[in-house]
Amino acid sequence: QKVSVEVLEHLEHLALVDFRDLEGVERLQKAIQFADQLQEVNTDGVEPMDSVLEDRWCLYLREDDVTEGNCTKELLENAREKVEEYFVAPPGNIPLPKLEERETFLQGS
Repeated sequence: QKVSVEVLEHLEHLALVDFRDLEGVERLQKAIQFADQLQEVNTDGVEPMDSVLEDRWCLYLREDDVTEGNCTKELLENAREKVEEYFVAPPGNIPLPKLEERETFLQGS
């Protein structure tokens, strides 16, 4: 199944992933083919689940014990870019090519 230029652009903006090279487009097409297999599964009579652990009456939670903390300064030393006390993510968003450039690239794939 071919992926349209508009779908690529939409996915890039949602996921901030660059699909400009042939490898990226092929990987996306393989993922779509893999997901399309789900359409073949017969789900007639199967009720939707709220959780994969629905057979349990109670989900046990562990205590939230803090064992480390106050390490903001050390963590921010790992950031390529930061504003005040926040990571900038993703650092330097990927520049997206114009629609015309994508169309010529996709025609070659």
